[in-house]
Amino acid sequence: MGREPNAQLIAVMDAAKVSNKGLAKRMRDAAEQRGSSLGTTHVAVQRWRDGAGIQPQTAAIMAEVLGAKLNRRITPGDLGFFGQAEPPAPQPVGYPGTVPDVLSMLDGLAEERAEAPSSGQLIIADADLSSAVLSWMVARPDGVQADRPISQRVGMRDVKAIRAAADMFMQLDFKFGGGHGHKALRHYFRHEVLPLLSASYSQRVGTALFGAASEISQLLAWTAYDSGNHRLAHRYLTSTLRLSQVTGDRMFGARILSNLSHQANYLGNHAQAIQLARAGVEGAKGKASPRAMSLFSAMEARAFSNAGDPIGAGRAMHEAERHFERADTGEDPEWLGYFDSAELMGELCHCFRDLKMRRESVEHAQRAVNDTDPKYARTLGFCRMVLAQSQLLNGELEAAVTTASLAVDGGDSLQSARFQRYVTDFQTEVSVHSTNPTVSAFNDQVRDALERLEDE
Repeated sequence: MGREPNAQLIAVMDAAKVSNKGLAKRMRDAAEQRGSSLGTTHVAVQRWRDGAGIQPQTAAIMAEVLGAKLNRRITPGDLGFFGQAEPPAPQPVGYPGTVPDVLSMLDGLAEERAEAPSSGQLIIADADLSSAVLSWMVARPDGVQADRPISQRVGMRDVKAIRAAADMFMQLDFKFGGGHGHKALRHYFRHEVLPLLSASYSQRVGTALFGAASEISQLLAWTAYDSGNHRLAHRYLTSTLRLSQVTGDRMFGARILSNLSHQANYLGNHAQAIQLARAGVEGAKGKASPRAMSLFSAMEARAFSNAGDPIGAGRAMHEAERHFERADTGEDPEWLGYFDSAELMGELCHCFRDLKMRRESVEHAQRAVNDTDPKYARTLGFCRMVLAQSQLLNGELEAAVTTASLAVDGGDSLQSARFQRYVTDFQTEVSVHSTNPTVSAFNDQVRDALERLEDE
């Protein structure tokens, strides 16, 4: 009796838009990154599609690479092998208790060699996360240890150099995506920044130095997140949250909580996203500029919108707009310079899209597209994709595909797993019109763009 085709594997490969040869190559590359060797070919992949058995280690690698391609957790059971696996255990938050602990943790993170996105969905226990948030909320600043008897002396010139590097890497991130500069930034952080935190400096320089180091650490988290490595990103974020506690920088700490909310929202952990955003808003009150409070409220609105709560989202959106009206009345840190009216429109259009408010989503997305500076290429790509989804909500198929096509053209060099997910989500939404010539041409365009990106 012949074997039955493995329908589950075939379906996942189709969703990932990966060929037999493409999957085989990805599996060989993943095995090599693990320090092992795998002889998988397109012939073996076809046998598995036809229903042949597979070794557990090979199935685990296959699940990992397909999960990375789809930006979601895939198990061997999802691929039709061995039945359904046990649900993954929650990852510990690992919130450091002391300054030496957090510096040691950051050094270990920066030393990690893995570049590939982590497999599996990130699951954090609610109690563990709440404990970390509470620790940040109630803790007093550690304070910097000034004028230590160490020969290496750090001055404001060193701090300015770190901030300049942070700005440069942030611009690279906006223009080319998190996958472009993460490795170089990690090396710079570990070898040029972290050693200075244990050197000698004045109180003023030490406070500025820890702030600059926090900016680099936050950017490492963000580039890992954008690249699809959610476990690494989360560990960087929680460590950076603890780092902000050294000098008591509540505004920056609230930014990290907002980033954690952003990631939780992206991964579908709505309750945690709301909790984290609310903690950021409440923890920053009286300590943050109006522009920063607008950002924190916008993240809260994103969380409520994705959770399908129009009342909570409406209140948070109103607060974000109200704070932004006063944006120029307070002193902003340099890291907040990107948050302009176009950025706020971009956040709000996501909210209206998620709430299925068709007219408002098109209006705000169009404004965001029109006003976003092209140097923020990834942001512009996101806004164009949200505009395309909003046009699709309004039944404007041709306009939606045209807008999405412009987004793919503009984001052709983005090494961003998040942007790729925006595109593949849109492809799923228009799949019911797959016979439409415009949709078919768009799918061909996406396939060609992804192939070019993988060849770089």
